Amino acid sequence: FMKYEGNIGIIGHPIGHSKSPVFQQVALDHHSIVEKFRAWDVSPDDLPEIMGHFKSDDFMAACVTLPHKINIIPYVDELTRTAKQVGAVNWVFKKNGNLVGHNTDCSGFIRSLKDQTGLDPQSKTVLVFGAGGACRAIIYGLKDSGAKKIIIANRTLVKAEQLVNDFSDYNTQISAIPLDKENIKNIVRDCQLIVNTTSIGMSGGPLPKDSPLYSENIPPGIVGYDIVYAPVETPFLKEVQKAGGTFGNGISMLVYQGIEGFEMATGLDAPVEKMFAAFNKV
Repeated sequence: FMKYEGNIGIIGHPIGHSKSPVFQQVALDHHSIVEKFRAWDVSPDDLPEIMGHFKSDDFMAACVTLPHKINIIPYVDELTRTAKQVGAVNWVFKKNGNLVGHNTDCSGFIRSLKDQTGLDPQSKTVLVFGAGGACRAIIYGLKDSGAKKIIIANRTLVKAEQLVNDFSDYNTQISAIPLDKENIKNIVRDCQLIVNTTSIGMSGGPLPKDSPLYSENIPPGIVGYDIVYAPVETPFLKEVQKAGGTFGNGISMLVYQGIEGFEMATGLDAPVEKMFAAFNKV
């Protein structure tokens, strides 16, 4: 396994864009941990090889990004309850010689939401746009935080209904609706939070100028959150502002999932302010 060096880092393909090494290194240095936080560019074909490297004695942890969040699952020894439910892994840790797959996107999202908007999802009604992979972590996080009702609006209703089957239980009422304006206009009045997990409004995406909802249909005082963070203010968040709502975006979710991962990997408290400062400099 000479090809791979280092005991903590991030794997993905391509990986050049990742900001994780910058803010994670600050945390390692803060605690005088003599390790370099690596960025391992690992193609899907090379995944078995680096997982072999992760079995080595000194390995600490790896953050996992696209395209490996799902295809890494067969290579870990165990999954945490969260990773199982979400069906994706974004951190791998070493525990008693075993590789454990976990997901901190859920708790990272909730920390980011509370931090930026002051909203606690407990007993709230939430409208979620989209039903893709990212959506699963958001729904698990909301459910875990005690949201009362989650309504999933998606163009392909079948995909949203699949999430209802996977996540519904007696604590959280989850339903699926088609992504059409009339339908949503009526539902949104009873919501306290709207989360966009689609690529609508993403720069470089198929609909960079669009929003899943416009200000005339957004109740004032609502909280809007967009997991898209390029641009920082998406068209959706601009519409939320126009309606007089509060908003948050996915940038801090990215940092918080890393903070949670660092804390689990090392058992130490992450220097949160230092990590955010390093991230914001990049």
